[in-house]
Amino acid sequence: MACFVYSAMALLTLHFLRPDYAPATNFISNYAVGRYGWVMTTWFLAMSCGLLMLAAGLYTHGLRSVVARLGIFLLIVAAIGLVVSAIFPTDIPGAPSTSSGAIHDKSFLVNVGSIFIATVLLSTGFGLHPAWRPYRRTAWLLTSLILVGFVVQFLTLHKGMPYGLANRFFVAVLFAWLFAVSFRLRATG
Repeated sequence: MACFVYSAMALLTLHFLRPDYAPATNFISNYAVGRYGWVMTTWFLAMSCGLLMLAAGLYTHGLRSVVARLGIFLLIVAAIGLVVSAIFPTDIPGAPSTSSGAIHDKSFLVNVGSIFIATVLLSTGFGLHPAWRPYRRTAWLLTSLILVGFVVQFLTLHKGMPYGLANRFFVAVLFAWLFAVSFRLRATG
């Protein structure tokens, strides 16, 4: 939970540190470029650590069905992808394309896809485990919001669209899912 709290606070802080980045037309990854880029880099690393710890906690607390194991595996894939995102900053809009930006863009697709599929698989896995079964409705509600964010994020990936806001919505509902699962995990431990 501490990693996710830090990530949420760092991201909120970046909005104040970088008022020159309009939230509607800038992905959160753009904060990794420039004077306060290190804050965004630590965001990627904290999210990665949070996902790894969440995966370990879910596994050690008995989520061992095939579906849950696949979800846990995809959390680990996303954690690795977030480290890649931290190492290779994105290209900001209007700047020349770089190999670092290309790697970051590919890692973005892996991260978002892995996290989305992980939430679906884990929400299914919660229904297969007696201790987690009462939580599955909440998990599915939050997963449904992540699905909306996932779809909207990809539908707005065109110039002139508010893709930055869609990106922030996806991250906000993802945070809600991560915090809710973390609190539930702590309560079952």
